Amino acid sequence: MARAGQSSEKAALIYQHSDRERQQEVADALVRAARAKAKEKPSGADLVRDA
Repeated sequence: MARAGQSSEKAALIYQHSDRERQQEVADALVRAARAKAKEKPSGADLVRDA
């Protein structure tokens, strides 16, 4: 019920399952975005290997 915002506890419980699924979708999208961004910039180990 972290982001619920419903007017009653009963309504919050009804939507709790889908809310967890949505939070997982958001987290997965953030991980994908972070990994894509990390691939754009070489790490220090990559720079040393290429030297």
